Amino acid sequence: MGILLKEVSFGYGDKRILDKVSLAVREKEHIGILGCSGGGKSTLLKLLSGLYTVKEGYCEVEGETKPEGIRKQVAMVMQTPGVFPLSIRENITCGHPISEEKVWEAVQAAQLEEWVRSLPEGLDSLVEERGSNLSGGQAQRIAIARAIAKDAPVVLLDEPTSALDGETADALLRAMEPLTKGKTVIHVTHREETIQGYDRILVLREGKLFEKESL
Repeated sequence: MGILLKEVSFGYGDKRILDKVSLAVREKEHIGILGCSGGGKSTLLKLLSGLYTVKEGYCEVEGETKPEGIRKQVAMVMQTPGVFPLSIRENITCGHPISEEKVWEAVQAAQLEEWVRSLPEGLDSLVEERGSNLSGGQAQRIAIARAIAKDAPVVLLDEPTSALDGETADALLRAMEPLTKGKTVIHVTHREETIQGYDRILVLREGKLFEKESL
């Protein structure tokens, strides 16, 4: 079914962040969106993920238009991964009934298996507050494993590698391949090299969305 935005505008107070943005994404299409920091990329993804409600314009994700319905169709990996003071297992399942087999499949796909098996308590090892006992790469891989385990048809990526060094970022992009394969993907970034090979690359500038080649 894919994604459809029609004339979506959004702002905070008197400041308009998105100005009549329209976008049609086919099922399983991979879209990269370039934009500078503070340009509205994250706001766009929060609307597409159902975290924000569209009040001006129209938003449909996999046939769903209400935020609670949209959220079920979307897996999101953000620049700063959300990890919680719970076990690694609970960070991946987020309380959903996911089998042990599926959890390990997600761990393997996110390239976490060797590290998890090296821990005395394995999947039951605790993550400290704000992930203070994890490296940036480990925290981000847990977020990727969570998204893989959810197995949603739409994957939204919000600069997931920007806070990491080059080598770790490259390894993480490879770890994301199982997450994005066969899915509808929107990846927002300020680094064009992270979205090479995507079906289309767009640019978000001054609240408006452009085809890259039209600039």
